[in-house]
Amino acid sequence: MSAHDDEDEVAGVVAGVVGGIALCVAAVFFSAGASPALPSATAAVSDIAPVGEPLMKVYFSVDQAVFVDEDNLVVVRTNQVLAATPKAIVLLSGFHDASGDPKHNAQLAMARAVAVRDVLVAGGVAAVRVKLRRPESTVGSGTPEEGRRVEIRVQ
Repeated sequence: MSAHDDEDEVAGVVAGVVGGIALCVAAVFFSAGASPALPSATAAVSDIAPVGEPLMKVYFSVDQAVFVDEDNLVVVRTNQVLAATPKAIVLLSGFHDASGDPKHNAQLAMARAVAVRDVLVAGGVAAVRVKLRRPESTVGSGTPEEGRRVEIRVQ
């Protein structure tokens, strides 16, 4: 085996590695357009008017849409009321205040309502029974927390 054969072998290995990297980059680049979009926190909204007082209110931290029903109270209470009223629906209304960017606030209110919906559905509430209202803005007096809530109604 000569030095020339060693150089050819090294060149072949290097070319193989570079070619493999190029193929990986090309695969990632070209597959990006064909991959399905990630699910967003949007959902179909309903024009169903809220009736009566909310069953519960869920409050969120500033600029957050994460909801964890730690004690399962929201799911249990909603399921109890639904069991007593088999034809009822769950109407979720997300709220935001008037401060800041209105588009961001509306998206955040919707994401909060979707988070509550997801917890309810995971807890056994039929998804077809859960309806989301268009995000609403709180106006007038009230605490800042009232602008970061989702109201749950069973009607």
